[in-house]
Amino acid sequence: MEIRPKERILRQIPPSVWVLGWVSLLMDVSSEIIHSLLPMFLLVGLGASATTIGLIEGLAEATAPIVKVFSGALSDYLRNRKWLAVAGYALGALSKPLFAIAPTIGVVIGARVIDRVGKGIRGAPRDALVADVTPPHLRGAAYGLRQSLDTVGAFLGPLLAVGIMLVSSDNYRLAFWIAVIPGLLAVALLVTGIKEPAHTHYAQDAKDAKGAKSIRWRTLVEMGSGYWWVVAVGAVFSLARFSEAFLVLRAMQSGVPTALVPLVLVAMNAVYALCAYPFGKLADRVSHTRLLIGGLGVLIAADIVLAQGTHWGVVVAGVALWGMHMGMTQGLLSAMVAHAAPAHSRGTAFGFFNLFSGSVTLLSSTVAGAIWDRVSPAATFYVGAGFCVATILLLCSGRRRRLR
Repeated sequence: MEIRPKERILRQIPPSVWVLGWVSLLMDVSSEIIHSLLPMFLLVGLGASATTIGLIEGLAEATAPIVKVFSGALSDYLRNRKWLAVAGYALGALSKPLFAIAPTIGVVIGARVIDRVGKGIRGAPRDALVADVTPPHLRGAAYGLRQSLDTVGAFLGPLLAVGIMLVSSDNYRLAFWIAVIPGLLAVALLVTGIKEPAHTHYAQDAKDAKGAKSIRWRTLVEMGSGYWWVVAVGAVFSLARFSEAFLVLRAMQSGVPTALVPLVLVAMNAVYALCAYPFGKLADRVSHTRLLIGGLGVLIAADIVLAQGTHWGVVVAGVALWGMHMGMTQGLLSAMVAHAAPAHSRGTAFGFFNLFSGSVTLLSSTVAGAIWDRVSPAATFYVGAGFCVATILLLCSGRRRRLR
């Protein structure tokens, strides 16, 4: 059915995007119950240092992008995004009980890696599926909507964690068990709520179809310089954006009671959820480069506030700014990849983008933890602000490449 131009943008977004958004919401509720408590559980319950926490988070976040390269290319080859996404969400849901029974740091590392392998399997096929079902002129809004619903889950997860901790007298393991439930619901919704679209638009001729079957040098070359410029920008940006576990650690230092510490992630994700869709819609109308520079400016402000913050109110303000920058940039980066990549290799394109960004996140989170332990928490955030400036300089130097 042809949609009238005057209909509201939200009404034009395909139903499959809404379903994917609700799936992301449920899985994020599950994941964020755990992630909002995990740094404290590691620090207080298992005796880990900030360096160890940074290494664990960095390793976990680097695992997903490595897997995304293969899952994205496999989804291009199989012409099937849905069932790869189902497998990834299922693996993420099944990893949750391991956190509840973990007696040592090693088991936590294993659970985090398994969880991120699941994220890696589902991420690129899901992002490519959004592009497959959405007209080009609505992709910024579609990615913004999915990200916004995802972030509502990231808002509700820490809020539930606070309630569980207050009711259970700081019982981390009970919270981890409860996190299993929304994860299983996410898998059930994805299985029943999504129908795989026709894929005739993936390749316009036999040559394109052959090139999409596997990860080949030729396929990577065909991505074009515009795509690789987006990859380079995303990688440098990742140096500036280390794990959110350090936001939790900063809140702990401000004197917030243990059970209430996850509220800092509630504040961050509330702002993130409110910003993701409006800024995603804005990305369909304005320069991607300028909007990304604006998001980096907000992240610089967040780093400076967090570096100075010793009172909980200041920390919450910095965390809110962090959430705003996420809302401005996350959907935007996805739209930039979709805009720059060939349709028949879009899964591969998302996979490689996330590979480079995630590998750099391993480095940035490990370095952030080392600076935290050996210099000071404030220095960690100042270094992050410095990398933001470097990313802005990179964007300004490459404006002639016209990302858009």
